[in-house]
Amino acid sequence: MKVGDSKQVTATADPADADDASAVNSAIAWTSSDNGIASVAADGTITAVAEGTATITATSGSFTGTVKVTVTVAA
Repeated sequence: MKVGDSKQVTATADPADADDASAVNSAIAWTSSDNGIASVAADGTITAVAEGTATITATSGSFTGTVKVTVTVAA
């Protein structure tokens, strides 16, 4: 991503037809390891703030998923 870019990511329960899939999906919380590099909104929209690397984490109960985000300076 380049500084100033935004991108929405999603996280969903797998399998999607599990008994608790709806509850798992609705309880997902998003966090960034460094909001100064990449911030993330409650809907999973990541915004590139400054050059560097951050890890975005989606958590629901004991379930966790991560994605590494590298932000570069716009040319």
